[in-house]
Amino acid sequence: MDTEKLNINGDNLSGDQQNQLLFMMLVQQHQQIAMMGMGKIKNPNTDKVERELKSAKFAIDTLHMLQEFTEGNLPKEVKNYLDQTLNNLRLNFAEEKKKEDDTTDDSSANKDEEE
Repeated sequence: MDTEKLNINGDNLSGDQQNQLLFMMLVQQHQQIAMMGMGKIKNPNTDKVERELKSAKFAIDTLHMLQEFTEGNLPKEVKNYLDQTLNNLRLNFAEEKKKEDDTTDDSSANKDEEE
């Protein structure tokens, strides 16, 4: 399914194509929530970059649950989209978690040096 050729309202789509488009939009929404939580994109409500790794992890975990529950039931293109999105988010999350851990290690090392 080529989403560039589709009308966003779902006009001229079969029921199956509409469902695939809606599923991909759901994946995209969770991707954006995760990217906001990792501080990679601005929160459109506050117009600020905010970092909350818990919300990013929750969005990633939700997509992982969707992946498990839909195993064997998705068209190849939709499955690939979900898989690629999850891989990208996991790599970004690991990078952000490492930054957080490094910052925590640095601050506790500085604290130890002060004592």
